[in-house]
Amino acid sequence: MTSKTFKPFLWIGILLLAVSLACNMGSQPTTQPPPPTSVPVVEEPTPEPVATEPEAEPEPEQQESGAVNSLSDVKNAAIEIIAEGSFVEPEGWNINVGSRGSGFIIDPSGIAVTNNHVVTGAALLKVYIGGDTKAYNARVLGVSECSDLAVIDIDGDGFPYLEWYDGEITVGTKVFAAGYPEGNYTLTDGIVSVEEAPGESYWSSVDYVVQHTAKIIPGNSGGPLVNENGQVMGINYAGVMESDANYSISRDEALPVIESLRGGKDVDSIGVNGITVNGDIDGVTIYGIWVRSIKSGSPADKARIKPGDIVYQLEGEVLATDGSMADYCDVLRSRHATDTMNVTIIRYSDLSLMDGQLNGRELEATGYFSGSGSSDTPAATGTYTVVDDTYTIQMDIPASWVAVDGTV
Repeated sequence: MTSKTFKPFLWIGILLLAVSLACNMGSQPTTQPPPPTSVPVVEEPTPEPVATEPEAEPEPEQQESGAVNSLSDVKNAAIEIIAEGSFVEPEGWNINVGSRGSGFIIDPSGIAVTNNHVVTGAALLKVYIGGDTKAYNARVLGVSECSDLAVIDIDGDGFPYLEWYDGEITVGTKVFAAGYPEGNYTLTDGIVSVEEAPGESYWSSVDYVVQHTAKIIPGNSGGPLVNENGQVMGINYAGVMESDANYSISRDEALPVIESLRGGKDVDSIGVNGITVNGDIDGVTIYGIWVRSIKSGSPADKARIKPGDIVYQLEGEVLATDGSMADYCDVLRSRHATDTMNVTIIRYSDLSLMDGQLNGRELEATGYFSGSGSSDTPAATGTYTVVDDTYTIQMDIPASWVAVDGTV
């Protein structure tokens, strides 16, 4: 195989210019509760001692369970998520990193909503509730990479939770974006500027999002967009750093997906945490979905797709030519979750082409990427039998020793 160089770079902003994924990398929160302060007690003489009932010892302060009904109490149901694991970025491995994001509880049993890109492929989820320093474990119930949504189940019950706003979402409506950038709870305010803005991006393909001016800060991803009563109107999705354009997945877009996810059913998903990339191999541009991580047991995992692979074609469709996930998600949305789908990937580690099927046969090497998506050298595996001219001597040799024309 000839030496090839691949210089990947992200499509940042085809439809969402300079969009920032509203999650960031970091360690566990270091916020500590303030130390107790002492208050001096002044004793005053009393004429006669009076018998009184002994006062009960104060109960330790706890968060009240039940639905949040005020903006000031949104914090009690907002969560910070630390997703620990190994992820492969186009620039190289990130091992045992802590990707930070936000979310919010929607049921007292600990059911919570966040973004797919926050949790998918993580080995461990740690959840902090209401700014507390206690860490809760959580497990993923369902994910959708196309809708960028995930539902998780936090250990425990009796948690405060947020309710959904059931009115119209109109231009000029006052909104607030909540979350935990850098481990600190924030609440930014603004108004709805566009009711249904395009939601295509380089990490998902949402039909439409709510555009607003409540600033979404890195680390806010997956947190709630609420109204003045603390009711959820959307899920924080992305922010444009150079302007006041911020985007949240609309309640109407999210609710049907969330209902399926909390029941353990993935939606429009093969189980990848990915982003669109393009790059040059010998001067030829390639496109595809870069796989950052894989959900264990998913169709992608069973097909033997690995972090660091590039999903190049799905059902014969070359992916991400416009820098978005639209084609990829259109294919998934036109199939059932259990349908067999042909997939071609470029294994970046050696630039080999591999063909296989989702919900079917595992990937097999078919050659090397030549710039046209075709194989310029068949993959050499197994052994090759050679004989002399008189057919009296026979020998099996590694297939990798065989030249393209079949000679040895």
